[in-house]
Amino acid sequence: MYLFMFVFMHLCCPAVKDPMVVERSNLLSMMKLSIKVLIQSSLSLGRTLDSEYPPLQQFFVVLEHCLKHGLKVRKTFIGQNKSIWAPLELIEKLCPESADISTSVRDMPGIKTGLGRARAWLHLALMQKKIADYMKELINRRELLGEFYEPGALIMEEEGAVIVGMLVGLNLIDANLCVKGEDLDSQVGVIDFSMYLKDPQATETTQDDSKMTAILDQKHYIEELNRHLSCTVTDLQAKMDSLEKTNSKLIEELTAATDRINALREEQEQLKQENAHILQTSQRKEEVTLQDSQLELETYRQTRQGLDEMYSVVWKQYKEEKRIRQELQKELELQIGLKQEMEVAMKLLEKDTHEKQDTLAALRQQLDQVKNLNLQMFNKAQESDRVAQKKEEDMERLEKKMIQMEAAMKELEAGLESELSTEKEQRQNLQRELHREQDNSGLQMELLDLRQEKKQLQQLCEEQEQALQEMGLHLSQSKLKMEDFKEVNKALKVKRHAWLKDDEATRCKQCQKEFSISRRKHHCRNCGDIYCNSCSSNELALPSYPRPVRVCDICHSLLLQRSSIRS
Repeated sequence: MYLFMFVFMHLCCPAVKDPMVVERSNLLSMMKLSIKVLIQSSLSLGRTLDSEYPPLQQFFVVLEHCLKHGLKVRKTFIGQNKSIWAPLELIEKLCPESADISTSVRDMPGIKTGLGRARAWLHLALMQKKIADYMKELINRRELLGEFYEPGALIMEEEGAVIVGMLVGLNLIDANLCVKGEDLDSQVGVIDFSMYLKDPQATETTQDDSKMTAILDQKHYIEELNRHLSCTVTDLQAKMDSLEKTNSKLIEELTAATDRINALREEQEQLKQENAHILQTSQRKEEVTLQDSQLELETYRQTRQGLDEMYSVVWKQYKEEKRIRQELQKELELQIGLKQEMEVAMKLLEKDTHEKQDTLAALRQQLDQVKNLNLQMFNKAQESDRVAQKKEEDMERLEKKMIQMEAAMKELEAGLESELSTEKEQRQNLQRELHREQDNSGLQMELLDLRQEKKQLQQLCEEQEQALQEMGLHLSQSKLKMEDFKEVNKALKVKRHAWLKDDEATRCKQCQKEFSISRRKHHCRNCGDIYCNSCSSNELALPSYPRPVRVCDICHSLLLQRSSIRS
């Protein structure tokens, strides 16, 4: 029967046609038959079709071959790729309604190839009953399809429009297809012609034309079957070649990876040795830093002893200056006749006092710098607990000494105030006597003697003022250091003994408001008590902290008063 069909076809065809035209006509006839059989069988069954229904499977295979006809081959680093997923992706841009189908196909975990995505897309479009609309939009934009198809392709010619018209009839079919459970990547798209081949003897009709068309259709089916089988063989051969190439590349990459692993192991051993060396060097550096801290502590003690010795020397100088001052007072009682010279001397003394005040301001700045250096030394010494304990003992001793020094300073201030008052009274008496003696002119010789004595007294006064200035400088330094040591000692005591725990406080110490999630607890870094945020929003620099820290309102006001008194 088949031999008769081939002979009949060769006799009927007077001339050889273009193979692309023959393929298009064969695919068009196969699409007609597949759609016709699918519609007739679905209407006879009267139910929804599933993915295992043979006519539906053959329809998707024929549609896939129609879309593959004239498709350009794209070259990649693995090999040649020929997939219909690239042109189907254009429908997402042309029809925004198909965006849901494209996104769902891309998100499917079991599909890895472009052909599998295209098959899943066709299944979903058939279930939506919009496959004809989508394909119509794709065929109307032939200028975009030229990138993917050759000029004689089915979808680029009139046969493509005919197929789109036939796909409209599929809107009558209700399909319920499960795309996730199927292996769409590895399915072989081969057309089963046994479904469409019919025996011409069994289907005798009265019209000869219908017999001829049936014979021609059967001949076209067989040719298309042979062509597709050859295409599948070539595709499988190309896949085998690409797999061999990828296998060789993977072997090369494996050897390179093993070499890299060996190199990384060697680097790891080197890094271990370097880490051991770094640990040894760090231990040595720690020992050196401990020795340096001990040396700094010893230098601090030596400087403290030097300050005590300087204080004793200043005290002796003060006693001597007091005795000299008493002698000067006796000599000043004899200088009643010096009127004009004493006024000039008073002006000079006023100028000297202004200059001394300026020098005192400069010395105070230097004292501030010395204070900052002492604070840095204290921060370094605070790093070790042993040094802190020894410092506490030294500070207690210094407090006792400072109390004694404060008492002595008060006595000295009282003595100086009394002496200044007596000097003022003497100055007033001298001025009165000078006014009385303005009318009487003394002798020139007595004036010369008095001037010489005046010069001597001025020199003595200058020496005395220099000694007083040095004594005041040393006393101010010792007083400032005493206050600094008191603040540091107080901060250390508060930090070690008076630091209140979080569990011991349920209310703010100042406003007595209960703490909650919104009202948080905050420690005052000066007194150690717990306050709320509103009662401890101030920040000040404390001797025990290098930067400004949180203090309560009470400590803030006390510290500001103390700093104003000190300045």
